[in-house]
Amino acid sequence: MQDLPALAESLLPIVARAGAAVMRVYDDAHFKVQRKDDNSPLTLADLESQRVILEGLAAITPKIPVLSEESAQAPWSERQIWSELWVVDPLDGTREFVKRNGEFTVNVALVRAHEPVLGLVAAPALGLLYWGAAGMGAFSQHRGAARLPIHVSAPHQPLRVVGSRSHASAATADYLAKLGPHVQKGIGSSLKFCLVAEGNADLYPRFGPTSEWDTAAGQAILEAAGGQVTRLDGHRLRYNCRESVINGDFLAFSHPSVLAPGQAGF
Repeated sequence: MQDLPALAESLLPIVARAGAAVMRVYDDAHFKVQRKDDNSPLTLADLESQRVILEGLAAITPKIPVLSEESAQAPWSERQIWSELWVVDPLDGTREFVKRNGEFTVNVALVRAHEPVLGLVAAPALGLLYWGAAGMGAFSQHRGAARLPIHVSAPHQPLRVVGSRSHASAATADYLAKLGPHVQKGIGSSLKFCLVAEGNADLYPRFGPTSEWDTAAGQAILEAAGGQVTRLDGHRLRYNCRESVINGDFLAFSHPSVLAPGQAGF
């Protein structure tokens, strides 16, 4: 069991290198896009970022296994005995990468006893880096400037809601209809968690499937900044608890008072 602040410091240069690998592909106007079995996009940036992260994690924590979108998944019979693991998305928001809007991230999280206790999210095209850990707080850094502590803000009126730019749903629209006065902004990838964590949004409702590597790092940062991420029944979103790595619907928020009626009673 390594110290979380020390692990965070060790991870910062690894995530920076992964972001640089992503940007080398992004800056090539002729990068190729492949399709995975589920028809989602895959680029060389995903694979290069994955390589950098796996090499870095193997160097600093060789005994901690890794669950990653772009690597072969260990069978549940093996995963279910993992008490600690890295959860990695080397390029979250590949659709945004392909659209060239800059709203893609590199996500790395440490999960202990099913809880995300450390997370790093880099948005290399935007020059942004976020990280946070249980007991340490959360931080942001812009293009190498001084690191700044971040924290969720008191709820605004109208509420500031962030949602997926590429995955809108009827269920989300139904939820927002019950919410009351709000303004909504669409943004890609795990940046939605980070906007709530730094006090620039109040609520991120997600209805529809996401994978554990899409949410673990953002959840760790948001919780370190004073926010919460729960399922609709009010229980905290947890990891590596079952064979499927698909999350159910969830709400990421600064304070329970921002939730729609019927969701705040937990």
